[in-house]
Amino acid sequence: MRHCIERSRSHQMKFLRNQFVQAKGLPFSEVLSAAMVVQALQAAGVEEDERIYTSAVLLWMFLSQVLSADGSCREVVARLLASRAAEGEKPCSARTGAYCQARARMPEQVFAECLRHTARRLEEQAPAAWRWKGRDVKIADGTTCSMPDTPANQAAYPQPSSQQPGVGFPLLRLLAVFSLATGALRDLRFCRYAGKYQSELGLLREIWDLFAPGDIVMSDRYLCSWFEIAMLCQRNSDVVMRLHQRRDADFRRGDRLGRNDHVVKWVKPAQCPAWMDEATYTALPDELPMREIRVRISQPGFRTEEVLVVTTLLDEELYPADEIAALYRARWNAELDLRSLKDTMHMDVLRGKKPDIVRKEIWVHGLAYNLIRTVIAQAAQRYGLVPRRISFKGALQTLREFQPHLAGASRQDLPQMCERVLHAIATHHVGNRPNRYEPRVKKRRPKQYPLLTQPRDQARIALCGKT
Repeated sequence: MRHCIERSRSHQMKFLRNQFVQAKGLPFSEVLSAAMVVQALQAAGVEEDERIYTSAVLLWMFLSQVLSADGSCREVVARLLASRAAEGEKPCSARTGAYCQARARMPEQVFAECLRHTARRLEEQAPAAWRWKGRDVKIADGTTCSMPDTPANQAAYPQPSSQQPGVGFPLLRLLAVFSLATGALRDLRFCRYAGKYQSELGLLREIWDLFAPGDIVMSDRYLCSWFEIAMLCQRNSDVVMRLHQRRDADFRRGDRLGRNDHVVKWVKPAQCPAWMDEATYTALPDELPMREIRVRISQPGFRTEEVLVVTTLLDEELYPADEIAALYRARWNAELDLRSLKDTMHMDVLRGKKPDIVRKEIWVHGLAYNLIRTVIAQAAQRYGLVPRRISFKGALQTLREFQPHLAGASRQDLPQMCERVLHAIATHHVGNRPNRYEPRVKKRRPKQYPLLTQPRDQARIALCGKT
């Protein structure tokens, strides 16, 4: 019995891997493997059986759902029904209940571990030339996601206090960490939008183990905090961040390294924060040597004329000021990666009616994103490019059209099919538009519908004239 189950899982995982161009002989071919999925299932205490919705089938269906333009459960169940009919297998029910129940049973930990594993494997196999001066740069950035207005979602992720009851939507705050070299989503955390300890800094503290010695952590000004920087330095990680708006930079002080470039001492705050214990506070140094660089932007159309960058990279010869400024400018890639997740992959508004399904949706969106980044990395390595030069949306569109053919390709035809996919993806370059600027306005007018200003049931009563 166990042998049959393992053989079935292996066949299903091979079917799934084919759709993301992970055939033998190609780079990054072991990012998503059956052994990794089995390990994640065992860690979560999941025991496999012979029902239709096995772990591999469920993973394939969930990935298909988040990659679909429609994104409905009905569509993905119909896809499974068509696949089983084509394989000559017993048809499953066209109803969505069994799929939704199987999705609810699968622990969130399984999807989270799959995401982290694919990101680690992608980073481990990436060429050294893709890294910045041979070092891994990880970009942390925050965003929000909306979800259906259900009592369960409202209880877990309440809507902002500025919205009236019944007319708003639950809102979730999310912190994501991306790799600058490959674009992979290394890890993420989420919490309520507002409340005590519900912040991007609080989420950052939950993933300290992600940052290894030698890493460079890059972020915007909201994560530029003395305690977080000090704790990253304790891990032998460096930071490149924008100076927080509440901290002033006086270039008349400190050790001058060049024009608009100096090293100063940041003194430890006198009070221990509530989230930190006294022993940890005492172990932190009394001062942090920090390098401050003023970057002037003279390009017309840019919203900011001057940016203050702070870093723990103190060696001005190894890390010149202009190279650090160029590195910080690359932080914008995190904004583009979030746009790929939220707009291109439709993660901006989630579909789950319950908080646990919402969280699983986010993890599976991240896993699908990493698998697409894997295909992009394969195309980049094959054709002598860097992953950031290849369009994410172009890769997604190409995979969508090739997926049915990749899934059904024979062992003999699969290598040639994969090569055609990689060649097509490598041709979709990101436009080279340095210093581009556009007005932040829309030309197309929305339809003139009034906004809902009261709960829908009350609006419905008012519409029919009843009291």
